[in-house]
Amino acid sequence: MAVTDTAIDRIKQMILEGEIPPGGRLPKEADLAERLGLSRNSLREAVRALALINVLDVRQGDGTYVTSLEPRLLLDAMAFVVDFHQDDTALEFFQVRRILEPEATAMAATRMTEAEIAELHEILTRLPENPSVEQLTANDLEFHRRIAAGSGNSVLCSLIESLSGPTTRARLWRALTRENALTRTREQHTAIYEAIAARQPEVARAWATVHVAGVEEWLRSVLA
Repeated sequence: MAVTDTAIDRIKQMILEGEIPPGGRLPKEADLAERLGLSRNSLREAVRALALINVLDVRQGDGTYVTSLEPRLLLDAMAFVVDFHQDDTALEFFQVRRILEPEATAMAATRMTEAEIAELHEILTRLPENPSVEQLTANDLEFHRRIAAGSGNSVLCSLIESLSGPTTRARLWRALTRENALTRTREQHTAIYEAIAARQPEVARAWATVHVAGVEEWLRSVLA
């Protein structure tokens, strides 16, 4: 494992120093192994590990390439890991979400285009009058996903997206068990949308905080 770690570190250094840029192809396996003073087996293990976290892209018959290294790709690995969370840590994920989402919502109020705001409104109107729990949850996820993307910050958007898995189950529980969950969700989503449409970032931030904190508080009472 130590030898594989060394191989990972050396490939990482080559990328960070610009020797192999995003989209660039790694030297042939035999050449790279000799250059790094490693066995080909250790090099293969390092490549597999870096491919798992979307740093490298192994193309059969074509070679190994550095990916675009976009935040969306790199943070996919984080989303995979956080899906293994235990239910008793869901509250901690909501606390992180409460820190990130209001800021993303405030940013969206100043950065979303008119077309994007119109699409956000369309998501609200798409929700049926009496939706199923699954429809409500899917609509909620899409609404917040569009706002995160509208922040214009790809890192922030990817972080929020990676947290959607651990909080989805809690959203389902709330929709099933909390009285007036549908009414509250509609009202708060509408308020968030209206603040964004009016280009009022502070109001948008406040409503997003209320919205996320409400689910967090419900979960806290359930787990108590």
